[in-house]
Amino acid sequence: MSDLNIFTDRKAVKEYDPDFKLSKEELIDLLEKANRAPSAWNLQHWKYIVVHSDDAKEKLLPLAFNQRQITESSATLIVLADKQAEKNIDAVFNPDVEAGRMTPELKERLAGQITSAHSRPEYAFEAGVLNASLAAMQFMNAATLAGLSTCPIGGFNRTALIEAFDIEDRYLPIMLIPVGKQAKEARETSRLAVSDVAKFL
Repeated sequence: MSDLNIFTDRKAVKEYDPDFKLSKEELIDLLEKANRAPSAWNLQHWKYIVVHSDDAKEKLLPLAFNQRQITESSATLIVLADKQAEKNIDAVFNPDVEAGRMTPELKERLAGQITSAHSRPEYAFEAGVLNASLAAMQFMNAATLAGLSTCPIGGFNRTALIEAFDIEDRYLPIMLIPVGKQAKEARETSRLAVSDVAKFL
């Protein structure tokens, strides 16, 4: 697939081949690529719930307003934004300190910046959503490069999903991403011209 262009060939696919199955190992490979997304201070403000089994799909289906790609795709990724990513400081920075990529003094200075910024709930919320969205896009690009199809879904019952999947208050579900093999070509769409969306100063 060397001629694949992720910028023009990725489309939101609504219909999937229900007989196509991705293995857990294949999904882990996609998530490892998603994890390479950039994030503020490298805090990696995301978590994932991978809805892979038939039972889990049936559980998610009504919470996603019975959109059939939930059950027909191979899996659906629930992308969670971390609203308390400052708790990741040690997990993220300690390996860098131990490997000599960061001094303890730099870690302390960065930790101070992070703690100060995240003391404002509005910042912590926005940072979680922004950075988790980068990982979501990275996942979709990785899937496209692997010859798979995806569809970001924002329409779901967030409150019911949090309860059904026992999601702790630290995390906010922001997106569902079915992934699998398309059964039908996605509808072509257009984009606004750069002149309509960009202002050069």
